[in-house]
Amino acid sequence: MKITRNQIDELDKIYRINLINGVAGYKSAFLAGTKSQRGVENVAIFGSVFHLSSNPPALGMMFRPATVPRNTLKNILDTQHYTLNHIQQDQIPDAHHTAAKYPEGVSEFGFTNLESEYLDGFSAPFVKGCPIKIGLTFAEKHKMEIKESIILIGKIQVIYLDDSMLKEDGFVNLSEGNLAGLNGLDGYFESKFIRRMPYQRPKK
Repeated sequence: MKITRNQIDELDKIYRINLINGVAGYKSAFLAGTKSQRGVENVAIFGSVFHLSSNPPALGMMFRPATVPRNTLKNILDTQHYTLNHIQQDQIPDAHHTAAKYPEGVSEFGFTNLESEYLDGFSAPFVKGCPIKIGLTFAEKHKMEIKESIILIGKIQVIYLDDSMLKEDGFVNLSEGNLAGLNGLDGYFESKFIRRMPYQRPKK
């Protein structure tokens, strides 16, 4: 099947959203944990987290335009601290529900079975039961020309992960954590490890 740009522009909105998100490929599913300046916890699912740098350790995440309230974005900018938590497969229904648009001042933790936890004095809430938890501090904000989307950069301050997933050389085997990934906006999948490849150099 061939779908041209003109055909894409003429598609039904929901069909187009599903199509373009789907062809972008598999994504990790994270729960972002934040707390407002008033102390209200917020947790929201994100499939737009990406690796940016290992030294300093930094991750980026994409936000849609702030034309409507974005509680996670506001909390990060206000408090400078947030967490990213890989979800497990049994957390899928509750994690997916955090995409619902609750008003500011309402915590998604109160409408799901997800539980917040605070570790070693880090001010933002982690999500209990997630096999990988990352605590970050805000570093940079970039406004994109396309749809005025926002990229937020955070520096990693602490990582918690299950011992079984971490290998001797630092490799993290995600398939051993019962993690759930995202396919499009609402399709979830489990990962299966295939193989590791050696560092590549030019052939002679």
